[in-house]
Amino acid sequence: MPSRRRLARIVVMQTVFEMQVRLIDEQSSLQKNIAEAGGGEAVDIPFCEKLLKGVGEHWEMVRSGIQTHAPEWPLERMDTITRSILMIGAFELMFCADVPPAVVMNEAIEIAKEYGTSESAKFVNGVLNALAHRGDQKQVG
Repeated sequence: MPSRRRLARIVVMQTVFEMQVRLIDEQSSLQKNIAEAGGGEAVDIPFCEKLLKGVGEHWEMVRSGIQTHAPEWPLERMDTITRSILMIGAFELMFCADVPPAVVMNEAIEIAKEYGTSESAKFVNGVLNALAHRGDQKQVG
């Protein structure tokens, strides 16, 4: 059984995916996805909210960080699931000092293996590894 935080990342990935493919109310989508994943017993809801809020607030910076480390792959060319996983992982690497980079990368890779294409996990690993080793400090703690 996945950890409460992994389920939170999956729930937010589903919400970020929905944000990109159709006009939705983020909070309604998040609540629906939390309920479908088992609710508060199964999912770390405060962590979900932190991730979704952070990705939304730092959308352009996160996209820029990904694009810098995947210059041959414009974001629009990436499949939406992989792009959603990268958005969450990049946000965590750039702005969440309380989560070790190795944990962020491992979680993103495992989610990519489960939900992405056959090449998603390798791609996610490469981009997030480059982002994690960019040499600067996280933006906020």
